[in-house]
Amino acid sequence: MGLISGYPVGAKIVSDFRNDKLISKDEGERMLAFTNNSGPLFILSSVGISLFGDTKTGLLLLSTHILSCITVGIILGIFSKKVKINYTYRENLQEENSKNVTLKNLGEILGNSINNSISTILLIGGFVVIFSVIISILNQVHLLDFLSKFFTPLLNILGFDLQFSKPILSGILELTNGVNLVAGVHIKAISQNVILCAFLLGFGGLSVLLQVFSIVAKTDLSMKKYLIGKFLQGIFAAFYTFLALKFIPFINLDLVETSNLLNNSLTTTNPLYTFFYNFRNLYNKYICSSDNF
Repeated sequence: MGLISGYPVGAKIVSDFRNDKLISKDEGERMLAFTNNSGPLFILSSVGISLFGDTKTGLLLLSTHILSCITVGIILGIFSKKVKINYTYRENLQEENSKNVTLKNLGEILGNSINNSISTILLIGGFVVIFSVIISILNQVHLLDFLSKFFTPLLNILGFDLQFSKPILSGILELTNGVNLVAGVHIKAISQNVILCAFLLGFGGLSVLLQVFSIVAKTDLSMKKYLIGKFLQGIFAAFYTFLALKFIPFINLDLVETSNLLNNSLTTTNPLYTFFYNFRNLYNKYICSSDNF
């Protein structure tokens, strides 16, 4: 559900599980770290089609996003404490907390579902608006430009264009605005845009972090593993995207590499190009150099 519905539905479900005592505290914190993700509708349509104009890029980002969250879940599972689980106790609790749907209580259940959905949507929209205003204020007072300079050494080390420093900072604050700014940077190495978008989609940003914090505030779940998990997910998503762009040629969108591949294919494999190239050399050698010309 966290992958299908997007932020912060995964956190909401984990929080409900913990309140109903269906999961332990350690399980809840681990699940919180890798089950709260960007939805496929946002990645495929908003990022892939709207920002990059390419469904292939959207599918790549979605695939690496899913792989990265699974990787984080496996890593956290390996390093977690092994606790013996009483499954019988859980089944009894689940039966007690479950509510049978009948014609009498159907309206009540639907009403509660709609109220919960609307409150979650308003929560998401509210945080997006608040952080959009914050980014705008920081941009107007030129504080965003100043803070973005701290990312310059890291971008130099990783080989990214320095134009990404400000969009990355915006993405760390708020995901939607940041992804839009990163995709809007015009450089020939488009793979850099895609890799950084993969990192931001995995990390989620401060806005999503506060959304999750507001949801789990009524539980005893800690946010430490969530922070570590989301940072690792962003790193793994960017790394998987880099590997895909590097070793799968047909999804490489870099203009420089594409033009070089085209030139190489023309000069080495195209017989028509070779014929005219040799004909031009013969013409210049025997005809243009003749005394009669």
